Amino acid sequence: MAAKGNQFTLRDYDRLTLTIYTTLVVIGWLMINAVNYNPQEPYAFMSLKHEAGKQLMFIIICTALLFVLLLIDWTFWRTLAFFIYVFSLLFMAGTIFLGREVNGANAWYQLGGFSFQPAEFAKFATCLMMAGYLSSPGVDLRTRRHLILALGIFLLPVGIIILQKDTGSALVFFSFLLVLYREGLSPVWYALGFGTAALVITGLVFDPGQVVAVLFMIINFQLINKFSENRRLWWLGWALLIPLTFGWTPIISWILSMLHVDPVGISRLHYYVILPHLALFLVAFIPSYFRKNQLIQRRLQLTTLLLVLAAALTIGANVAVNSVLAPHQRSRIYVWLHPTDPSVDARGSAYNLLNSKMAIGSGGLLGKGYQNGNMTRLNYVPAQSTDFIFCTIGEEQGFIGVVAVIVLFTLLLYRITVLAERQRSNFSRIYAYGVAGILFVHMIVNVGMTMGLFPIIGIPLPFVSYGGSSLIGFTLMMGVLLKLDSHRNLA
Repeated sequence: MAAKGNQFTLRDYDRLTLTIYTTLVVIGWLMINAVNYNPQEPYAFMSLKHEAGKQLMFIIICTALLFVLLLIDWTFWRTLAFFIYVFSLLFMAGTIFLGREVNGANAWYQLGGFSFQPAEFAKFATCLMMAGYLSSPGVDLRTRRHLILALGIFLLPVGIIILQKDTGSALVFFSFLLVLYREGLSPVWYALGFGTAALVITGLVFDPGQVVAVLFMIINFQLINKFSENRRLWWLGWALLIPLTFGWTPIISWILSMLHVDPVGISRLHYYVILPHLALFLVAFIPSYFRKNQLIQRRLQLTTLLLVLAAALTIGANVAVNSVLAPHQRSRIYVWLHPTDPSVDARGSAYNLLNSKMAIGSGGLLGKGYQNGNMTRLNYVPAQSTDFIFCTIGEEQGFIGVVAVIVLFTLLLYRITVLAERQRSNFSRIYAYGVAGILFVHMIVNVGMTMGLFPIIGIPLPFVSYGGSSLIGFTLMMGVLLKLDSHRNLA
């Protein structure tokens, strides 16, 4: 509850949220110090030449920033949301021309011995802009124009980040789909989204030609079952295609060899498995379409459209990964989808993931103890203080430490949801859900990629990973959230 007038004390702010934030920041600094600890330099954490020293400086800066945010009038953020958003886009776009290249991405500004990633600020600015737009009078996501504008708010920074060649940061912005769901976007869109993701992944794991053939088999089954006469003959033809589909390459190679045709000379031979299924589809579809009423014709049209889109997604994703992505990006996706493949290079593309799993698993139940992680101190896992900081927690603090950190993040996300639902202002509620969505995606992807559940895409663990840009960005989000919540009864 706010104090009278415009005077506030720390008691006016949600102390549980503030406590969890502080705890995670402290845990992060301790783990960063453990990664870089050298017994010969016990006070290195006080030097700006070391990561622990730099992170301590960032923590001090963020502490000051947090107090400033709590002093700024809460209406400031709603009034200037649009201008902050536009500034963040321009600031981020500048890195394409003036930025420093890190790991192949032009996403950083270099200032002396420090670097800054404007995409972290853009996440905060997009939260403000999304809240400002969706809380505007008359905005309804069921209207096509309003939906397109809402999607454009987070797709604009995604486009700029892709130009920076930083795909990991771009994926985080899709967390705003959670906000749109809370604000009334139809669940049908999410079903389509999950279906699309499933088709893309399936097309990368298995042969895309066989995947499309199986889709045809499903549709053909429905067509034969509903519309065809003399079904025994149809079922026989459909059943004969099953062994042909899953044994396509050896069968068609044998047939071609009998015809004295070299199968090696035929480009993308595995895609031709689709043709017999397509032929059966057309034979079953065309008579059914012209013999039925208009309602059934529309259903068949929709079925055909969905089938074409599914086939295009399955094949297109495979072609894009193999033809468009950089070699290191392809190798990361392959290692993620085929972790047990004997061809995976343990010293190459799979090095990070294998050593990450070993570091986490070696901690056991209670861990090896603070600053006693040999894989941590010997730098077996690259980027261990940033993207792979979770490995340090697993090795030194064990299963108990890992669970404790995940519980803290879960409590923080739950608490932010509670704060969101108690807001009287639509702006404050939507902003809070934006923050929760970004934190959730960061946490789940970072933890998941260290264990092989997600591809390695370079996303930091909020408040814990080393980096001033990340810590400042998340502190901005949390500070403004606490300020808005403190005025929840005045909105």
